[in-house]
Amino acid sequence: MTEPTNELIQKIISRQAIIGVIGLGYVGLPLVKAFLLKGFRVVGFDVDHKKVEQLKRGESYIQYFPGEELKPFLMKGSFRPTTDFQLLKEVDVIIICVPTPLDAHRNPDLSYVLNTTRTIATYLRSGQLIILESTTYPGTTEEEMKPILEETGLMVGQDFFLAYSPERENPGDVRFTTEKIPKVVGGVTEACLQVAKTLYDQIVVQTIPVSSCRVAEATKLLENIFRSVNIALVNELKMIFERLGIDVWEVIEAASTKPFGYMPFYPGPGYGGHCIPVDPFYLTWKAKEVDYSTKFIELAGEINTQMPYYVVAKTVEALNERGKSIKGARILILGVAYKKDVDDQRESPALKIIQILRQKGAEVSYNDPYVPHCFGHRDYPDLDLWSEELSEEVLKKMDAVIIATDHSVYDFAWIVAHSPLIIDTRNAVKGVFDHVVKA
Repeated sequence: MTEPTNELIQKIISRQAIIGVIGLGYVGLPLVKAFLLKGFRVVGFDVDHKKVEQLKRGESYIQYFPGEELKPFLMKGSFRPTTDFQLLKEVDVIIICVPTPLDAHRNPDLSYVLNTTRTIATYLRSGQLIILESTTYPGTTEEEMKPILEETGLMVGQDFFLAYSPERENPGDVRFTTEKIPKVVGGVTEACLQVAKTLYDQIVVQTIPVSSCRVAEATKLLENIFRSVNIALVNELKMIFERLGIDVWEVIEAASTKPFGYMPFYPGPGYGGHCIPVDPFYLTWKAKEVDYSTKFIELAGEINTQMPYYVVAKTVEALNERGKSIKGARILILGVAYKKDVDDQRESPALKIIQILRQKGAEVSYNDPYVPHCFGHRDYPDLDLWSEELSEEVLKKMDAVIIATDHSVYDFAWIVAHSPLIIDTRNAVKGVFDHVVKA
């Protein structure tokens, strides 16, 4: 073991290492908390001044993450949120948790990762560990990040350490929090792996070392492609069973009684969140290097992205049956978050549903107790709405109510009682009602 390797490992074990987390969002902020709870000092970096100022006041901008939990660490100085990236030279570990979106042509957009890497290179010093947690295609850490960092003259595995460990956050999950989720980690060299594994050993229930960064990068893609394909399958079955007069939810419930060889997935209005709609296409892009067409992945994406159109079609059909046109129809969307009980709107199918309905001339409003203001979306720049207060009067004046997100706080029995027509995309309404349409 080289001297820099041994020194950093000892600093980590003794809690003398200072942790830097770049990107204080849905992944970075829970990671900050995990390190703070284990006795580490943490510097949190973000380019968003507003977020940093909120954190300095002990306020959170994530619904399920209480800012109060950070106040004790802020008061004793063990947590320092900042926009000053010069402080990178003061930390021993740098963990990158920045977005990896797709561009307009569904190609990977690594600009956030690469720009962050260039910033790190500006302040890189001997003895530091850099870990990428953002989801990406196999080869990113070694082929894209390593050359940028080694342009400094420092050598990976000797002077500094470089690793990849995919984030596995499940926003809003109170059962599997950061420290309870096993962490896969791959290093560029054996020394890199040793140091990175030692780091995560301090904060999570189990660390899973793999042979390379490429394997770790591919692991994350497999996890999300598995979900994408199975969600697409059950969405397609929903549409087939609907034509056959079969309730897909009853079928899933019955199939779930099998104690082996089956795992339930549930249909919906489309998929959302940063991971599943985006990550599979990172492998689709990379596969072109080896002359392979990812038919399964692309078919799943095609089915899932068509689901908002299916929901709108069912809404139009239901309105027509009641002698109403979609043009001028007053429609209330319940829930614009991509899943229940969170405020995360990234890639939410509700946003696409709103866009399609507006294009057809409907008057669309929404209610979401976790999202008071729906705006600022890259793919929907014209969308700027405030959450409508949910009341008996509001429900009764609507021509249709679409349940896009089944938040636990919704009283669906009350909603059914006061709504003239409901389009239920989440099986939120139990029982059979003439004015409730499953979609």
